Amino acid sequence: MTSVPDDVLIVHGGTPLEGEIHVRGAKNLVPKAMVAALLGSGPSRLRNVPDIRDVRVVRGLLQLHGVTVRPGVEPGELVLDPSHVESANVADIDAHAGSSRIPILFCGPLLHRLGHAFIPGLGGCDIGGRPIDFHFDVLRQFGATIEKRDDGQYLEAPQRLRGTKIALPYPSVGATEQVLLTAVLAEGVTELSNAAVEPEIEDLICVLQKMGAIIAMDTDRTIRITGVDSLGGYNHKALPDRLEAASWASAALATGGDVYVRGAQQRSMMTFLNTYRKVGGAFEIDDEGIRFWHPGGPLNAIALETDVHPGFQTDWQQPLVVALTQAAGLSIVHETVYESRLGFTSALNQMGAHIQLYSECLGGTPCRFGQRNFLHSAVVSGPTKLQGADLVIPDLRGGFSYLIAALAAQGTSRVHGIELINRGYENFMAKLADLGANVALPSAG
Repeated sequence: MTSVPDDVLIVHGGTPLEGEIHVRGAKNLVPKAMVAALLGSGPSRLRNVPDIRDVRVVRGLLQLHGVTVRPGVEPGELVLDPSHVESANVADIDAHAGSSRIPILFCGPLLHRLGHAFIPGLGGCDIGGRPIDFHFDVLRQFGATIEKRDDGQYLEAPQRLRGTKIALPYPSVGATEQVLLTAVLAEGVTELSNAAVEPEIEDLICVLQKMGAIIAMDTDRTIRITGVDSLGGYNHKALPDRLEAASWASAALATGGDVYVRGAQQRSMMTFLNTYRKVGGAFEIDDEGIRFWHPGGPLNAIALETDVHPGFQTDWQQPLVVALTQAAGLSIVHETVYESRLGFTSALNQMGAHIQLYSECLGGTPCRFGQRNFLHSAVVSGPTKLQGADLVIPDLRGGFSYLIAALAAQGTSRVHGIELINRGYENFMAKLADLGANVALPSAG
C-alpha cells in the first residue's frame, strides 16, 4: 500500500455527524459550463463554483488554450474570457488532462473555434466501461476527421460542422453533453434521441440558451438543436450538487446523526428523498436547504434499482449502501448504470458488513448487464456492526462511502487516497470538522 502521509485520513468512528454544511455548484455541471464558455465571443460569468479538482483541471486546460480565467466579485464566481483562443502544446494538455475525462468535451468547441483539437488518453474513476468511441463517432457525423496518434487523438474540421441525426443506444450523460456542445454552432438542425435529461443536462442547456443557442427538449428524451452562427457569453449560477447533498444525507443516516445541508434542493432530489424516507431516514425542507437525520429506531431494508434520471441516480447508490448495512433485513440493490460500481462492497465486508454480489439482475426489469457475468446486483444483510479497518479509496463515490463507513464504525480506520475525494467534494475536511467528526491527518496527530 503506497500513499503519501497527507493522502491518508485517520478516522475514529462511532460519533454521529451533527451540524450544518453548505454545498455549492454541481460537479457534473460546472466543468461542462466552463467548457461551454469556449463557444462564446465574449466573457462569461459562472457563479456558485465549488473549489474541487475537476474545476482546477478544466481551468488549467482553458488557460492552456488562451482563455483568461479569473475570480469574480463574489466567492465562488469565475469570469472566463475566450477572446484569444489558441492551440495548446500537446505535452501540456496531456499533463493537465491525464486524470480527467472532461477533455473529450473540448472537441466540439475547439473544432468550431480553431478548426482542430487534440485529445490525450483519458482518466477518470474506474467504475466500469465508459467508452469514448461513441464521442468520436458523433463528431465524425458532424463532419470532423479523426486521426489516431501515439499520444492521443487529433481532430480536424475541414469545413463548418453540420447538424445531424443521432440516436443514442443508451441515454449517456457524456454523449449528450458532447452533442450539445458541438451542435449549437453546427450548420442546420441536430436531432438527438434517447438523450440524457439529468438536471445537470438541463442546466447546461440553460447556459447555452443564455449564450444564444436554440435548443428544444421534448418529453420523449429527444433534444433538437438549431445551429446558430455565433454565441455570446453567459451569466449563470450553477445548480447545487444534489449528489454531494445525498452523500451527506447518507452519512447522517449511517452514523445516527443530524445534518443540515444548506444549498440542497428538493426538486432535483425527489427520487432520493422518497427512498431515504422508505429506509427510515427523516428530512425537513426549507427555502435554504434540507435537514437530514436518523430519527431513532431500526432502519428498513429496501429493494433499490439505479437508473438514469428521473430514476435513482447511480452516484447516490454507494453512500446509501453503507446506511443499508445498518437496516434490519435483506436489502436488494440492482445497479444498471455502471457494471463495476459494486466492487467497493468488498471493503465493507472486511469491516463486518454482510453483502453478497450477483451477476443476475435482481430487480424488476432486466438490464443491459444481464447475462454478461458482471457482479451488478447486491444483497445486503443487516444490521451489522462495522469495525475500523485500513481502506484504499477506489473511486470518487466509493471513496466517500468508505469515509462514511469509517465514521459509522467502531474503532479507528485509516482511509488511503483521500485526494480522490477532492475531485467532487469541496472542502470535505473542513465540513467533517464542522459536523464534529473525529478525524486527523497523520502529520497532525
